[in-house]
Amino acid sequence: MTTSVAFEKARAEGRAALVGYLPAGYPSVDESIAALRAMIDAGVDIVEVGLPYSDPLIDGPVIQTAVDAALRAGTTTTDVLRVVEAVAATGAPAVVMSYWNPLDRYGARAFARDLAAAGGSGVITPDLTPDADDSWVPAAREHGLDTVFLVAPSSTDERIAMTTAACRGFVYATSVMGVTGTREQVGDAAAGLVERTRATTELPVAVGLGVSNAVQATEIAAFADGVVVGSAFVRRLLDAADPAAGVASVAALAADLAGGVRER
Repeated sequence: MTTSVAFEKARAEGRAALVGYLPAGYPSVDESIAALRAMIDAGVDIVEVGLPYSDPLIDGPVIQTAVDAALRAGTTTTDVLRVVEAVAATGAPAVVMSYWNPLDRYGARAFARDLAAAGGSGVITPDLTPDADDSWVPAAREHGLDTVFLVAPSSTDERIAMTTAACRGFVYATSVMGVTGTREQVGDAAAGLVERTRATTELPVAVGLGVSNAVQATEIAAFADGVVVGSAFVRRLLDAADPAAGVASVAALAADLAGGVRER
């Protein structure tokens, strides 16, 4: 299934899609696969597989902690592709969340080729803007991959239009300015940003940064096409007594959030 099909399916059901993130390799590669599969079984529609990187610019302390552990355990880009392959085998779309440097080092064309071969649907590049590099978008197009770029409350209308024109699959709207992490309230600017983004594209718009519970998921699902949750899932793994408990906790949160995006 592609991300487009997942969003269409959610729309047909009168709800927003639920997008869940976890980094590959935490607590281990196999245990990250188990956690991602549990998320899907519990109601996550689209999975973001995080590619561990040593300089995560927009990631808050929760994700940084897990990513650092994954790197220290030796997680490689090849491992990330193995996680993608395992997720894709469930039928759910798997998109990689990665900063640009690891992809550039791997080689844009080589990564696009290998990600497509693993069954991946695309890549979210939080620190890459469409006008900053001329290698990624052509490589992704060649292999039929989604190119998901970010828009922010600070983005001008012109910048939003430029960004969405380069997107495929969906557009990622950040609800607040700052690093990732759960928040008591989702930024008030999110609804306005979604409206401004929709004025430039027919692609689905998913909102992330800060969502941690069903109430917030319901709030965002009222105006966005997708709800993205990351740090809250990672926190469940970090706080768990053991990997099995972490998988169970992640599944419980996914079920709660899946209920949230279905609230009318």
